[in-house]
Amino acid sequence: ADVERVRGLGLHTVIDLRTQLEIDRHGRFPVEDIRVRYDHLSVVDTTWNMVERPTESEHDFLVWAYTDMLEQGAPRFARALNALAVPGALPAVFHCAAGKDRTGVLAALLLGALEVPRSIVLADYALTADGMERMRRWAEREYPEMSEQMAETPSQFMAALPEALGAVLDEVARQYGSIAAYLQAIGVGNATLDRLADELLADGLAGDPATPTSASPRRVA
Repeated sequence: ADVERVRGLGLHTVIDLRTQLEIDRHGRFPVEDIRVRYDHLSVVDTTWNMVERPTESEHDFLVWAYTDMLEQGAPRFARALNALAVPGALPAVFHCAAGKDRTGVLAALLLGALEVPRSIVLADYALTADGMERMRRWAEREYPEMSEQMAETPSQFMAALPEALGAVLDEVARQYGSIAAYLQAIGVGNATLDRLADELLADGLAGDPATPTSASPRRVA
């Protein structure tokens, strides 16, 4: 039934951000049943553990983890954005295991590159906390083994703190000048960003406080 629901979305592209070990353990998108372009772009070589950071706060852990992800996963984030900009690639979905960290960072990079206001980028990420709670309740009902694993998982792995993501994006902007400049530095060209803007942004409305100024080359989400 889930496969039929997904089939109805009309997806053209699926980008899987998980490690190969996660795919081996849990399977991948059903490309045999739904024809899509499937790209495996693991943005971390191994999933994180708390062995070396046992007492770190949720905020500090997420700042470290997302910063580490941007460093080691830079080429794969670039490939993911370039893949989304290929003509005919949309509709598309990109995902990891829980849809919180790897997915959340890629979404923030995409929105930030298109000059979506920072407050909206962080509000979009904040929705993840509700999603994690829905997943927890679903696991309690449908997947007891997963529910037990989630109960034993350190809180740092389950948290979705917009202020932590905001701190990481602020540091990227400090170092590179903007999210778009960071992406250009890692291999995402202006042509790609322009194509994504054409596909994903709508014209700004007069009087909309989120509308960029005339100095901005892009439109508003």
